[in-house]
Amino acid sequence: MAELSFVISICVMTVFWGVVGGVLPIFIPKGPNRGVIVTMLILTAVCCYLFWLIAILAQLNPLFGPVLSTDTIWYLYYHWD
Repeated sequence: MAELSFVISICVMTVFWGVVGGVLPIFIPKGPNRGVIVTMLILTAVCCYLFWLIAILAQLNPLFGPVLSTDTIWYLYYHWD
């Protein structure tokens, strides 16, 4: 089971970037650059959310070195000269 702080941070960031990419474009006034601004907001929300999600998930399961048995460690100790 995931920790509560992890679940809360995922939910908060998902709601935040969902608002930026899904709700904010509705309030952009009509004009010649409306399409560009809406596209910019949606792409920014998607890219920033994916970047954050990948970074937080990479920290969830960090990459450590291989786990070696005691016999392997002793073998490497004596034969690596």
